[in-house]
Amino acid sequence: DDHQPANYTILNFPVEDVDGTVDELTRRGVRFERYEGFGQDDKGIARDDEGPTIAWFKDPAGNILSVHEEG
Repeated sequence: DDHQPANYTILNFPVEDVDGTVDELTRRGVRFERYEGFGQDDKGIARDDEGPTIAWFKDPAGNILSVHEEG
């Protein structure tokens, strides 16, 4: 009852295809988070030259998780 979710990403899942993974998770009801300044597309995926292709979502307890492309 007293759990306080972290306000930062606590777990990253490396995947081969962020777009496909986001599509499948969205189809299963996962809602992706939007953050100002990350240039996310309509799916919630951030793509830039300074970091990985990544999308964030929350687990049922409110902790922030992500899927990101390897390499």
